[in-house]
Amino acid sequence: MLLSLETLLKFWPFRATLRRWRTSPAALGSATSPPCSSSSCCPLGSPQFRVIGPLDPIVAVLGGEAVLPCSLFPAVSAEDMELRWYRSKFSEAVFVYQNRQEQKEEQMAPYAGRTSLVGDLLNQGYAAVRIQRVQASDNGLYTCFFRKGGLYKKAGLELKVAGVGSAPQVRITGPEEDGVRMVCMASGWFPKPQVQWRDLSGEKFLAFSEAHTQDAEGLFSVEAALVVRDSSVGKVTCSILNPVLGQEKVMAIFIPEPFFPQASPWKVAFSVSLTVLVILLLGAGCYTKREHSLKVQEMREKETLCQTREQDRQTKEEVLKDAAILQEELKRRKSAYLAAWRKAQLYADWRKEEFQEWPVTLDPASAHSNLVISHEKTSVTLKNSCVTSGDTCSVLGFEGITSGRCYWEVEIRDGDQGKEKDLGFSVMSASRGRKELLPALTLKTRVFRGRWIAECFDCEHDSSNQCIAS
Repeated sequence: MLLSLETLLKFWPFRATLRRWRTSPAALGSATSPPCSSSSCCPLGSPQFRVIGPLDPIVAVLGGEAVLPCSLFPAVSAEDMELRWYRSKFSEAVFVYQNRQEQKEEQMAPYAGRTSLVGDLLNQGYAAVRIQRVQASDNGLYTCFFRKGGLYKKAGLELKVAGVGSAPQVRITGPEEDGVRMVCMASGWFPKPQVQWRDLSGEKFLAFSEAHTQDAEGLFSVEAALVVRDSSVGKVTCSILNPVLGQEKVMAIFIPEPFFPQASPWKVAFSVSLTVLVILLLGAGCYTKREHSLKVQEMREKETLCQTREQDRQTKEEVLKDAAILQEELKRRKSAYLAAWRKAQLYADWRKEEFQEWPVTLDPASAHSNLVISHEKTSVTLKNSCVTSGDTCSVLGFEGITSGRCYWEVEIRDGDQGKEKDLGFSVMSASRGRKELLPALTLKTRVFRGRWIAECFDCEHDSSNQCIAS
């Protein structure tokens, strides 16, 4: 059914302004055009406009209709504009009007078949969307959007959906906590309803429990429980109130006095006895817990002491084991030292058994000019330490070895530490004269940087062998 002009004007946000325009043509300049200024509005021919929505929320009843109006200011025609109503996002379109017809491609599925345009006053800048069969999911904020060319404006709207559900059902569930427990239930309400319990005089009960649930359609069910302890109350009322519509449904129930538990002297005595028993049990429990804690602590201390003793025993065993190992090593080294000492003591005898001790008497006449022969003719000293490495300083002995195995001992006293020294002896061929003796075999020892180098020369075959010992 089409809305009349008078009905649409009820939604017009600036209807008071329009009435002033109509009643004061002298102040406005004409009866049909609103006043204009550069800061507030423009002439009707100008493309500038504003979109205005209702100031107050729009209330709709579940299952009924809701109209979401918006208007242009100044009141220019909206027939050739793009009009869109959407939810929180631009793409969540509730209704789209473009090219002078409805566009269903962008419309959300829940609004398909339930929306239509109220376009009787499009040429006057007024448009509205009618939503049929209002649901709980329609509740919330909307945005109306007007665009012409590159200019667009929008305004916000709020739709409050409300629904009254079933009447409350009140029943007595039985005695509880020295009173009577009562339950009040209702379903099919939106938004969340308010529950109130009252007595016969209208006084509210404040101490009660309340639980709400919501079904698949978004409707609320409520269950409120109350315990009445005063047997003189008699009649109790449960009311369910819709906070948006202000409508409520009420149900009353009478509570007979026999439903309340009767006071008994045995009950008082039982309560006192039970209290005393609880105190005794708590005291016994605290004592038992304290004794148990002391035993546990004592057991832990004993366990710690045993662990300490075991660690000490293991440490002592390890120390004794290490001492035994060191003792064995000491015995081994002592045995090796004694064996080496006995060998050193037997070396002289062994040497005398295998070799013949040979006396050495140096011949001063054959000594090099840098050599000084002792008076006993058994030692030689180098006078000049600046002899070049190519010089050979030698001295011959008087005695000659013709056969057998001989040995002699030489003591070397080196006064220049860290310098290279070549010491040795040569075996001369007996087939030549004494002044023309040439060595046939030479054994040379060298001390260089703390290492001994022994080198043997076979002069007749021009070969040598060398070994190094530290």
